[in-house]
Amino acid sequence: MSRQEALKLAEEAGVDLVEISPSANPPVAKITDWGKYQYQKMKEQQKNRKSSKAGELKQMRFGLKIGGGDLDIKLRKIRSFLEAGHKVRIQIFYRGREMAHKELGYEMIDKIIAKLEDDAVVEQKPQMAGRNLSVVVRSK
Repeated sequence: MSRQEALKLAEEAGVDLVEISPSANPPVAKITDWGKYQYQKMKEQQKNRKSSKAGELKQMRFGLKIGGGDLDIKLRKIRSFLEAGHKVRIQIFYRGREMAHKELGYEMIDKIIAKLEDDAVVEQKPQMAGRNLSVVVRSK
């Protein structure tokens, strides 16, 4: 159908001629209400945004001097994040003179990863960024 015929049909129906795929050969157009079309596209984008948030990156911070009970609580929370499908950044932060003993942070990261080995896989190796040592894990 020619462009003029399509425009005439759309005008008679009291709606708009909307070009759906301009790069196709010949271009694809649709006779529809423009406002309704925009509304439907917006709702579809919102739905896609909602469903894509499941893979969010969560973060859990640890100090070097954390106690055993506190460590277990944080590991339990990390496991719940992993079960929900999130990735988790585990971050060890150094205070003051703790920076002189960076190896303690690496040992703690290894200990945490060992405790999470049944539930998680290391996605990003441990790396230092300023006063923080971080590693990213995801569920198996």
